[in-house]
Amino acid sequence: MKYLKQFTLILAISFAGEILHYLIPLPIPASIYGLVLLFAGLETKLIPLHAVKEISTFLIEIMPVMFIPAAVGLIDSWGLMANHIAAYLVVTFVTTVAVMAISGLVTQFVIRKSRKDGGEDE
Repeated sequence: MKYLKQFTLILAISFAGEILHYLIPLPIPASIYGLVLLFAGLETKLIPLHAVKEISTFLIEIMPVMFIPAAVGLIDSWGLMANHIAAYLVVTFVTTVAVMAISGLVTQFVIRKSRKDGGEDE
């Protein structure tokens, strides 16, 4: 029953994100609104961590399964993609390197800032 309550809370927040997407005419996906709402709720302690922790862990554990439909869609679209495979590979490579570099720089910045501010030493 605990999982059902936690999942219902996440669905309610996702639904609130859908409503915000409908009401605010910005080109932002509804899922982002939901993530921001959940983040704000957790940061302000309006939503206690224990209210979503177990189901969140479960959803993260099964996340690879959620990529199966996308992979099947790519395989199904191979005929359209085959002519432009070089462009797809270049874009994939460049964006992967960019994400890795930016993530590394942000992580280094946060670690340096936390050490400078008297955070935990490793």
